[in-house]
Amino acid sequence: MREFSAAQLRDHLATTDTTPLLLDVREPWEFRLCRIEGSKLIPMGQLPASIRELDPDRETVVICHHGIRSRQVAMFLDYQGFSNVINLAGGVDAWAHDVDRQMATY
Repeated sequence: MREFSAAQLRDHLATTDTTPLLLDVREPWEFRLCRIEGSKLIPMGQLPASIRELDPDRETVVICHHGIRSRQVAMFLDYQGFSNVINLAGGVDAWAHDVDRQMATY
């Protein structure tokens, strides 16, 4: 598992040849408030039942509010054999402050 800051993720998304899965593990009410464009919502509590929907070989960036839940999910995915997992340190809050200042915060 790797960990990127918001700025590192922005730069990575701008230069990568393949589109990673942006996996948002927050709750639906949080996702409605703000999200990184293109992200897929699977709340943390639903992930074990939904893991078959994910490709273990695809680069997967795990996102939450501040980076704590996403780190736990990233470690879980790593343990499940996912080979290319990135945790967004600071979560959408860091993204809103460092990358997209128009994004709502909560």
